[in-house]
Amino acid sequence: MISESPRWVKSSYSGNGGQCIEAATNLAASRGVVPVRDSKDPDGPVLMLYPAAFAGLVEFARRAAL
Repeated sequence: MISESPRWVKSSYSGNGGQCIEAATNLAASRGVVPVRDSKDPDGPVLMLYPAAFAGLVEFARRAAL
């Protein structure tokens, strides 16, 4: 059994004063979830979102930034 580790990625728009999240989208296909965490607290809690919920979160953030 191969256990894939999360590869955390921060948004390219993360220059907003440190209010950033990171996502491990590499796990969406293999595990059916997208782990999300606060980039300032990498050892803190992780939200596990379904890919559709993650896409909704991204869309919400995109619209809120306009």
